[in-house]
Amino acid sequence: MREVIIIHHECEASTVRFVCARAIGRRGRALCPRKIRHRPDLRSSPLSSSRRRHSRSLRFAPSPPPPVYPSSVPPLPPPAAATSVYSASPRAGRSPVPHPSGMALRAAAAPPCRLPCSPPPRFGGSRFSPSLAAAARPRNAAFPEPLRTSAVCTKAVINSDGTPGTSNSPHVVCFGELLIDFVPTVNGVSLAEAPAFKKAPGGAPANVAVGIARLGGSSAFIGKVGDDEFGYMLADMLKENNVNNQGLLFDPHARTALAFVTLRSDGEREFMFYRNPSADMLLEEKELDLDLIKKARIFHHGSISLITEPCKTAHIAAAKAAKDAGVLISYDPNLRLPLWSSAEDARDGILSIWETADVIKISEEEVSFLTNEEDPYDDSVIKKLIHPNLKLLLVTEGPEGCRYYSKEFSGRVRGVKVDAVDTTGAGDAFVAGMLSQLAVDFSLLQDEGRLREALKFANVCGALTVTERGAIPALPTRQQVVDTLPKVVA
Repeated sequence: MREVIIIHHECEASTVRFVCARAIGRRGRALCPRKIRHRPDLRSSPLSSSRRRHSRSLRFAPSPPPPVYPSSVPPLPPPAAATSVYSASPRAGRSPVPHPSGMALRAAAAPPCRLPCSPPPRFGGSRFSPSLAAAARPRNAAFPEPLRTSAVCTKAVINSDGTPGTSNSPHVVCFGELLIDFVPTVNGVSLAEAPAFKKAPGGAPANVAVGIARLGGSSAFIGKVGDDEFGYMLADMLKENNVNNQGLLFDPHARTALAFVTLRSDGEREFMFYRNPSADMLLEEKELDLDLIKKARIFHHGSISLITEPCKTAHIAAAKAAKDAGVLISYDPNLRLPLWSSAEDARDGILSIWETADVIKISEEEVSFLTNEEDPYDDSVIKKLIHPNLKLLLVTEGPEGCRYYSKEFSGRVRGVKVDAVDTTGAGDAFVAGMLSQLAVDFSLLQDEGRLREALKFANVCGALTVTERGAIPALPTRQQVVDTLPKVVA
């Protein structure tokens, strides 16, 4: 007797077919088993190995001699109602499902395709059963192209018990990218020469959010990460640092962004990014938590999320919502030329939202870039960047401190000299130090003496950050800053 079993599964990402033929003797023994054959597209499917394992464990009911099948096999009819793959164990038994050919399949059927299903709600990176998580999120496999730009995402929240909830409105809301920085374990080498790397959470707006919270301030982050291990790690990191992350989304169809950064022997930083596309680039306007933005005192953002759609539209919409609600707008362009298609596009993109900002922080290198290589130490050059509604322009100079410009006054505040290990995140720490002071009292923008004290505090924040590797791990606490302030010369 000969038995032929055909199992047919379909999903959005790929069509999977298993064909198993075997000869059955009088006592039911398989006399000439043949290998399971599968379509070529199964081999490229992220879940192929899982499906093959399940197919080998199937048990089949005895059937009469097989009829002659056409070259194409009709698919199984769709189930009456879709069920979340997380509502039952993948090993749960199922009742026999009749195939259009008349053959019966019983016992443990192969698990349903998970690609078109939305992931379970993930609150603040809390985990579900490891076995189910492993089955749902295959490792070592890329998602099939093209990536969806309109993903169904889940929100993270800050409650310690992992339940959805709200908190008091944060003073500063930071919008933009959250990623993993890989920093070499030694200094003075190129990325290619680095013997090893240390991973550290990063992303300029996220650095600012964590920096403010470390200093005792109130902050929130809005952005998107991948529904992957790095994404969960970053969500947990925000919670652990008391950052409101209810505006953080997980995208199941794109990975969390990665950045390799090193300080070469000539003092220049070298970057290499992996984000084509990454989850932060796929944030959409409809996914924004506008209530969180409108209730803030300060909205802080950069320029990286202006590079591609749909995040560009979401970025502009978020800034507009903040402006319309009377929220103070803080802007740090954070120039990263390798991410832009050209230097001209970068300049145009950065300046496209320049006049919407109330407070702007730029480095001396960014001054040269935005003014077509004019002298960044010439006050007349700096004044070209001051628009009519700007309340404060800050120019950072690394260990030398910073300069400040407003309509009423201008000046310089000296920094503090330290032994630099890694300069990544120093500018973000400076911004965090400044905004943590400004969020408490906007009136310091009109009081030069108090403004200088706030800038001394910010300079120390930046200096302490360069003494350790990585951006977020090196951000200082308020007590560390207070202990270092006496060493600063005004």
